[in-house]
Amino acid sequence: MAADYPKLMAQLRAFYDFTGKTVLFVGAGGGQLLDPAVKPKKLIAIDSDSNALAETQKRVAAKGMQEYVDIVCAEFGGVTLPGDVVYFEFCLHEMADPYEALAHARALAPDTVVFDHAPGSEWAFHAVEEDKVCRSAEAMARFGIRRRESFRTPQRFRDYPELLAKVSVQGPVAIERAQRFAGVTDIAIPMDYGLTLL
Repeated sequence: MAADYPKLMAQLRAFYDFTGKTVLFVGAGGGQLLDPAVKPKKLIAIDSDSNALAETQKRVAAKGMQEYVDIVCAEFGGVTLPGDVVYFEFCLHEMADPYEALAHARALAPDTVVFDHAPGSEWAFHAVEEDKVCRSAEAMARFGIRRRESFRTPQRFRDYPELLAKVSVQGPVAIERAQRFAGVTDIAIPMDYGLTLL
């Protein structure tokens, strides 16, 4: 994600107070939004990608957060650790069954916070995730939304090769959709996203 991480971190801090809570952080691989200004009692970083969690471990060490962060390499559905809040960071749409993931989260903690792409986002279209995003939004609506805030920020790329490097892992459809930016520099693609409390 080539977005403004400090802006996203500030939005997350303003939306929900994680202070003093045990947080089950789902989709923690990479840990882009790990914020040392937030002081939970315990942050349990969960991801099934061990390589991504290695990056999270580096970020935790660099930010001096080791004393309250535990790393767990597992599929979320197999996690049974209780907490105060389950936090999904740009990953609910990737879950095989988003509604089932939310039900599992509710069994582990009274609050669930979802930070994820919104339906209709141009960036989700370019990442070929528009169907997944709609499916996760429908799951949240079915589950019952207590509060929601919507945002938009640009995904920025210096040029077409940088954009192509980002989206090519999504496959041939993403590569085809990116072709309209061939030869373009200073690319900005709007990303619609939201924070939801369930």
